[in-house]
Amino acid sequence: MRVASDLRKARAFAAKVLDNRAAVAEVRQRVAAEPPLPTGRFQIAVYFADGAVNMYQMRQWYKPLEELARSWPVLILSRVGSGARALMNETTLPVAFVPTVRDLERVVAAQDIRVVLYVNQNTRNFQMFRYGRRWHVFINHGESDKMYMTTNQFKAYDYAFVAGDAARERLSRVLWDYDLDRRTFEIGRPQADHYSGVLPYQPDERTVVLYAPTWEGDRPSAHYGSIVTHGEALVASLLSTGRHRVIYRPHPRSGVVNTAYGDANQRIVAAIAAANAADPSAQHVFDDGPELGWQLTAADVAVVDISAMVYDRLAADKPLLITRPADERAVVDTHGYLSACDWLEAEEAADIAAVVDRLQADPDAGERLASWVERYFGDTTPGAPTARFHAAVAELMRRWDEWEQRSTATDLEQEQAESDIDEVDTDD
Repeated sequence: MRVASDLRKARAFAAKVLDNRAAVAEVRQRVAAEPPLPTGRFQIAVYFADGAVNMYQMRQWYKPLEELARSWPVLILSRVGSGARALMNETTLPVAFVPTVRDLERVVAAQDIRVVLYVNQNTRNFQMFRYGRRWHVFINHGESDKMYMTTNQFKAYDYAFVAGDAARERLSRVLWDYDLDRRTFEIGRPQADHYSGVLPYQPDERTVVLYAPTWEGDRPSAHYGSIVTHGEALVASLLSTGRHRVIYRPHPRSGVVNTAYGDANQRIVAAIAAANAADPSAQHVFDDGPELGWQLTAADVAVVDISAMVYDRLAADKPLLITRPADERAVVDTHGYLSACDWLEAEEAADIAAVVDRLQADPDAGERLASWVERYFGDTTPGAPTARFHAAVAELMRRWDEWEQRSTATDLEQEQAESDIDEVDTDD
């Protein structure tokens, strides 16, 4: 069993290496065929040091960043071939492929980068931190109550953009000697202003249930994934009722650590295909597309794991259930929404239809959600999050000008002092 698992991992690793090599060649050919980036144009950079497997972290930012680029030119700095290939194919934002530190230095030297945005905590972010006289800003790839959201790594950045009051309260409980007022900006969820996608089914009287589990996690404290413990029973139950439509959107990393988790994911995908073959009118959906938005607004009820999907759905202000981790070692922050959410226990998964019915019939569910939406995201009026995002960037640009002027004055004073010393030495 162990040998078979090791062989699968070895094959997966080899396939990943070969794909990245092919991606590097493809990206280099594409770069060579296009005009060089204009010098001194870009003031904002988005640093992404990951490959295709983590593209979900960038995809949700495409539209907000494209909107931001209308005011301040935005350049994506991509360090991995497969990631760069995906970025070039999926967004209109310009992409600089900088696999080596020398490549990175060349681009940084040629541009007027004042703000660098980071969507994750990749260790290679530190290769970008070396460049001073610009702001390094953590914007994250979603709002959640995962332990990831209170990592002390926040302190490595000059600033952080957070969703709202809940994020500030979460950070204040964990980070020592961290000036929240000066170093954080509340921007809500700008992605909510850009929900996109077309329904892949014809709406009818069926109740639509979105099941969006996270991946299995790489340590016991992060074992939030529910595909094995809840997912198969949950989906099988909904597929059998004849009155539900399932939208299944698994995390793209499902199964990368635990093959049993990946196998269960594939069985769910196969079950959905079989159900559609048996009844084409059911129109169940296996969704692995890059667009996120229509799923959140179309579903009557969402079932999600502890992940950013909780809060993406929360921003939509519609009923949701959270799967309770079966692993007792999983860290659950019960200070925020998870202290008052509607949990789905593993043993309830097979009876999901009845649970969904009870939730939809709860007269207080909407009022509870509205209060938590405000706490996590503030004003969710269409356009308000985008306005706060742009205002935060504008403030950083103002602070950059202030510090640049101060630094320039200091440099001139130093040059004058050195010149005076040289004159005295010459007179002697």
